[in-house]
Amino acid sequence: MKKIIWIIAGVAVVGMMMFKLLSNKKTTENRVYQYDKEKPISVSVDTIRLQNIVDAGNYTGTFEPNKETKISADIQGKINAVLVDVGSYVSKGQTLIQLDNSLLKLQLQTVEVQIEGLEDDVNRYTILKEADAVQGVQLEKARLGLKSAKVQRATLLEQISKTSIKAPFNGIVTAKLNEEGGFAAPGVPLLQITDISTLRFTVNVPENDLVKFQNYQTYKINADVYPDISLSGKVSMIGSKANMGNSFPIQFQVANTKNLSIKSGMFGKVNLSESEQEQGILIPTSAIMEENGIAKVYVIKNGKAVLKTITTSKTIGNKTLVSSGLKEDDIIVTNGFINLFDNANITTK
Repeated sequence: MKKIIWIIAGVAVVGMMMFKLLSNKKTTENRVYQYDKEKPISVSVDTIRLQNIVDAGNYTGTFEPNKETKISADIQGKINAVLVDVGSYVSKGQTLIQLDNSLLKLQLQTVEVQIEGLEDDVNRYTILKEADAVQGVQLEKARLGLKSAKVQRATLLEQISKTSIKAPFNGIVTAKLNEEGGFAAPGVPLLQITDISTLRFTVNVPENDLVKFQNYQTYKINADVYPDISLSGKVSMIGSKANMGNSFPIQFQVANTKNLSIKSGMFGKVNLSESEQEQGILIPTSAIMEENGIAKVYVIKNGKAVLKTITTSKTIGNKTLVSSGLKEDDIIVTNGFINLFDNANITTK
């Protein structure tokens, strides 16, 4: 009888525990927010219309220096003087930095004394050899010693010349990376020289527009800071490999006239014939999402937001030109992407 009572009591305790656990689980589930995927999401939409692409013949690019280099010393040594500063215009061959060469000059003096003595020896042994007073080998040794000393002198003169660091081309000092009293070593940059007398202007063009450009042809270019002044740019390079945005780089050579003084890093546009106009689909750039480098937009179909892949060609202002994937009268989502997913029910604002 006691066993039966204990069994009944145990079963009752286990039952109470199970009831409590189930009750706690239900309470927890009620507290957790359950997102209703069937509930319509409020979004802003826009209907696709063909538009005149006013900027169809313009491609935005950046001006870059024709030549730019960081200058370092060929030999190591203490910097005695930095003769230029940032912003200084320098000419090719101008001395920019002077390294300490006092020890090299002392070594040169020593070699000069050796050469003087060896030349006297050669002259003396030559006279004695003609009189058969000395062996010819002594004269040969003196001549070889003189040649060796002259090689040492040439080496020291070359090292001394390298203590004067000179400008490799005309340009402007755009960075000063060391000061007087510092230490120079091969490969360690000391100055940066930039030549902007001729500029490289680079634009990125979609593959369909590559036929509009030809090597060595000239095109009209306008710097953004001088929109009313046209520059002549000659195509110097058409890229043979697409970049990350599936477009191809095209470079132009542009003369930088003194009355303009365009700086490296400024923006500009290359303009094709004004008669070239086209119609296309322009959508807000903010409506485009990227997944692994693939552009996509939400298109409204039967009250649902359907994610669709598109191909873009270029950006004009805050809009993007779509080359494929959309057609006229398509309705796309332009705002309200929070919680939006493929095939979600939507309601328009």
